Amino acid sequence: MSILDAIILGIVQGLTEFLPISSSAHLRVVGELLMPGQDPGAAFTAIVQLGTETAVLIYFWKDITRIIGRWCRAVAGKLPHSDPDVRMGWLVILGSIPIGVLGLLFEDQIDHGLRNLYITATMLIVFGIFLGLADRFAPQRKELTQLTVKDGIVFGLAQALALIPGVSRSGGTITAGLAMGYTREAAARYAFLLAVPAVFASGLYKAAQEVPALLSSEGQAAAAAAGEPGLLAIAVATLVAFGIGYVVIVWFMKIISQYSYMPFVLYRVLAGVILLGLLLGGVLDPLGGA
Repeated sequence: MSILDAIILGIVQGLTEFLPISSSAHLRVVGELLMPGQDPGAAFTAIVQLGTETAVLIYFWKDITRIIGRWCRAVAGKLPHSDPDVRMGWLVILGSIPIGVLGLLFEDQIDHGLRNLYITATMLIVFGIFLGLADRFAPQRKELTQLTVKDGIVFGLAQALALIPGVSRSGGTITAGLAMGYTREAAARYAFLLAVPAVFASGLYKAAQEVPALLSSEGQAAAAAAGEPGLLAIAVATLVAFGIGYVVIVWFMKIISQYSYMPFVLYRVLAGVILLGLLLGGVLDPLGGA
C-alpha cells in the first residue's frame, strides 16, 4: 500500500465513520479499487478507526469525562446508581459486551469470510431499508434520560451487527434507537458514545497483533511484498481519518435533528446495487484475492 493509497483510505474512513453508510464497507471497496485483488484487511480497518474514534473523544470530552467521573464516584459509594450519568456509564458497559464477546468468538469469520463483497452489498441494501423504515415510521419521542436496561441491551446487540461490513456501526445502533422511539439526535449521540469502548478495544487489540511484526525489518518486507499496509501507511491513514472525522462529526451532529436519514438510505441502496453490478461484471473480486 502506497502513502497515497493510505491518505485516500484515511479520507474515506473519516468521511464515512459517523454517517450510517458503513465505513468498513467503503474501506473494503475503495481498497479493492485502489489495489485490485487486495483487501486492506480487517486489522487495517480496526486500527484506522482509532483515528475517527479519537475525534469522538474530543467532541464528547465533557460528556465522557463527566460520565466516567460520576460512575467512579458511584462505585465508590459517593453517588447513587440511579444518577443519570451513572446509569449511562453502566449502560455503555452493558451495551459493549455483545460486540466484544461476538468479536472474539467469530474473529476468524470477521477477518475473512464476512468480508465477502456480496455480503457487504446485501447488508448495505437491507440495512439501508431498515434505516429508512425506522426513520419514517417510528415515533421519535424518547430522550437518553429515558434509556432503560432493555433498550441498552438492544442498542448493544445492534452495534454488534456492525461486525459484518455493510451494516454500519452508527447505522445499526441509530436504526435500533429510532425503532425504539428515540429521537434522531438521541440515537446518534448514544451510538457514538457506545462505540468508544468497542472501537478502542478492537483497534488496540489489532494493533497489539500487527504493530510488533511491522516494526521488524522482516515484517516490513513481508508486508511490502504482499502489498499489505505497512506501519507508516497505517499511521498516515489513522491521522487523516482523525482530521476528516472530526469535521464530519461536528457537521453531522448539527444537521441530524433537522433532516431525515433518507439521503443516506438512498445512498446505501444505490451503493449496494452498484457494488453488486461491479461484482457481477467481474470488476471487483468478492474475496479480495483471499
